[in-house]
Order: sequence, then structure tokens, then C-alpha cells
Amino acid sequence: MVMGSCLSLQFGAAIATHLFPHAGAWGTTTVRLAFAALILLPLARPQIGQWSRDTWRSVIGFGLALGAMNSFFYASLEHIPLGIAVTIEFLGPLLLAAFLSRSASDLIWVGVAFSGVALLGKDALLATGTLSLTGVILALIAGGFWICYILASSTVGVKVPGLSGLTVAMLFGSLVPLPLCFQGAQTLVSNPNLLLFALGTALLGSVVPYALEMGALRRMPRGVFGVLLSLEPAFAAVAGWLLLSQTLRAEQWFAIALVIAASMGTTIGSRRANRRPTDDAAPAVPA
Repeated sequence: MVMGSCLSLQFGAAIATHLFPHAGAWGTTTVRLAFAALILLPLARPQIGQWSRDTWRSVIGFGLALGAMNSFFYASLEHIPLGIAVTIEFLGPLLLAAFLSRSASDLIWVGVAFSGVALLGKDALLATGTLSLTGVILALIAGGFWICYILASSTVGVKVPGLSGLTVAMLFGSLVPLPLCFQGAQTLVSNPNLLLFALGTALLGSVVPYALEMGALRRMPRGVFGVLLSLEPAFAAVAGWLLLSQTLRAEQWFAIALVIAASMGTTIGSRRANRRPTDDAAPAVPA
């Protein structure tokens, strides 16, 4: 399920890039999130009339973080390969995990991750033209919003059961880039062929990965889940190679491996620090 989630998410992103010439990254983000919310709406059936003002604030904040994270990530894909963008964005949750664990070993892993990202950004910083500095910065911003997304998601998960919080948050998230891309979003919706691609992006990039991750979290400890999810940059690189003909140099593959190793190390370290006697016996429940 975790492997399927990683594949679906990255293949969805790869398909989304084919919509960029017609709607731009921002327009594609708007339509993807809106369609995903509409697909989930009949399944979630959110009881919004029972939500308190505090719950609404949490869900809206969650939606804003979700929309910004996806918008900047898709914008980065206009400038840098998919595998590199995901690797750089992965710094966000990695830094958050290291900060929350406050373990000395995690600082080492963060240093390893930064070494990998620095290796990726070397060409851009030296202006050699092989990697766009704009794309690197956009991916870093997406990683920052990924931190906000994780924190907001955990809050909403406690206050709103099931898929209701995520579904409504997606609707708000789709509005984040809309002022910058109304015409592009309209182009996707009005063209039947593009609409089919947009629907596929919503399914592969949002609905399917979330459903698979929910199922996986019910069957395995969070620590194992986190380690497997750390392979996402590698899946992104493979998806970029298969669907977008984006080849990476050996140096870039090594940089991606450094970030994956750092993410695995941080996840395993956090799991050991917080291990309880029943950790491996009881399945984890998503927040």
C-alpha cells in the first residue's frame, strides 16, 4: 500500500506536468485539489453544521497549508526534474522530525540531508545552468509549507473524524492559487481532453495515495510507515525518468540517496526514542 501510494502520487505529478502548458502549475493545482475534494465529498459527507468556530479555523488553516504546499511544489516542477523537486521538498518533514525528537543523532542526519540538497543545488548556485535556482527555491518553499501541512493535519485529525476535514480543506486549498490562475483553470475545465487528464491527476495525486496510506497506517507501526515513505524521492525520480524522460546524473542520484538515508535515519531514531512495549503489536491509527 505504501509503495502503491508513492507510485500513484509521483505518477500523478508527472501527468500533471503535461497540463502546465495549458493551465500553468497554479491552474493545474487548483483543478486537481477541487476535483479531489468533489470525488471525496460523497464519501466523507462532512457534518459541517456541527463544527465549532475553532474547528473551522483549524480546517481552513489546514486547507491553506495544503493549497500552498501543492502550488509551490507544482511550480517547482516547471523548472527542475520531479525527483530533485521531491528530494528538496522532503527537507521540510525531515527538519520537523529532527526538531521534535531533539536527538543529537538527528542533527547528524539533518546535516547529511543538507549535504544532499547542497549537492543538488550546487549547479544552480554556481549558475552553471544545469539546475534552475528558481526551481530549487520553489521546492524549498513547498517543503516549508509541508511542515505547516503536517502540523495542521494532526490538529484537524483530532477534531474532525474520517475524511471530512481533509475534504473540506481541499476545497479551501484549491482557492489558494485561484487568483493567479483563473483563466488557466477555466481552460482545463472547458476542454474535455484536458479535463480527463485533470481528473486522472486528482485521482492519482490525491485520492488514491491518501486511501492507500490510510489503509497502510491501520496495518503497520508509524515508524515502519515513515521509513517506507522515505523512499518517495526515489519513486519520483523513476516516475520522472519513465514518463517525462528526465535523466539524472550519478551525482544527483547520490544526493537523492543521501536525503533518503537521512529521512530513514531520523524516522528510525524517532521511533526508538518514543518506543513503547506495544509499539510493534498494535497497528497505528492515522491522526
